[in-house]
Amino acid sequence: MRAVSSLASIPQFWATLHGLSTRQLSTLLSLPKSVTIYEVGPRDGLQNEPTQIPTSTKVTLINKLTEAGFRAIEATSFVSPKWVPQLADAAEVMKQIARKPGVAYPVLTPNMKGFEGALAAGAREVAIFGAASEAFSQRNINCSVSESLKRFEAVTEAAKKEGVRVRGYVSCVVGCPYQGKVEPQAAADVARALYDMGCYEVSMGDTIGVGTPASVARMFEASMKVVPVEKLAAHMHDTYGQALANILASLQLGVSVIDSSVAGLGGCPYAKGASGNVATEDVVYMLDGLGVHHGTKLEVLLDAAAFISQALGKPSHSRAGNALLAARAAAAAKKAKQQA
Repeated sequence: MRAVSSLASIPQFWATLHGLSTRQLSTLLSLPKSVTIYEVGPRDGLQNEPTQIPTSTKVTLINKLTEAGFRAIEATSFVSPKWVPQLADAAEVMKQIARKPGVAYPVLTPNMKGFEGALAAGAREVAIFGAASEAFSQRNINCSVSESLKRFEAVTEAAKKEGVRVRGYVSCVVGCPYQGKVEPQAAADVARALYDMGCYEVSMGDTIGVGTPASVARMFEASMKVVPVEKLAAHMHDTYGQALANILASLQLGVSVIDSSVAGLGGCPYAKGASGNVATEDVVYMLDGLGVHHGTKLEVLLDAAAFISQALGKPSHSRAGNALLAARAAAAAKKAKQQA
């Protein structure tokens, strides 16, 4: 069997191997032609960092991600500094970033106080969240899932009056650190509630990364019955190394919005030492290999990943990113040697 020269040639390779045209293979895989990557690194990725990160570093990261071509970059969160001290500079971050027309810079707003702060800082898109697990909701915010959703009605109503878009998050869509397995219908019910509340899109999050392609597919199949698939997004964590496989399963069902975090920023607080958000570089590398358009400039993304990894003083969690950066460094060293 001949070798595959590059990941980008894999679709054609398999098409040839199985006697299929590339178009037939694409149909067989049932993949969307185009995907939106929703970058969550500046917020979801940085919020749990133990050492305070300078505002200037956060701003530079967001600006680099803007140059990489993302259409949505979750910038920060307007929450109480008591609970998330890392993002206490939310207003200053929003003030300093270089906003580009056509790019959304959403922020997380868990309550009306947060929404009002976001609005004052110039945010034009906010995000709210609910859990699919009753146990998770009770342990974290001391109320039921339905009660937690009720609290967001004021935010969505205020956002509607101000012309601010609202995105919804559902956490623990397949598994919970307290109750274990979460039924697909439970996740679908929360997704529908957020959609009915006015969220333009609902991101389904495997918060602790326990999902597999099978469990994620069952969850999305249930959710698609109550929320249009084009209004759903996949937010997969990589704790058990299943994130890319779960994203592929989501794509095959028609989901075309993928949440990811540059350099794999973010950890799983329920599994010490485990990786958290799927790395954006890994997602981009896979999408390139599948021939799915995403609009992200990989080389610029790699620069952003290298910048934040150096700023935090720790290695990137992206396997593809690390390999590509190593190859780039080797090529540069070779060229320098030849010119010496």
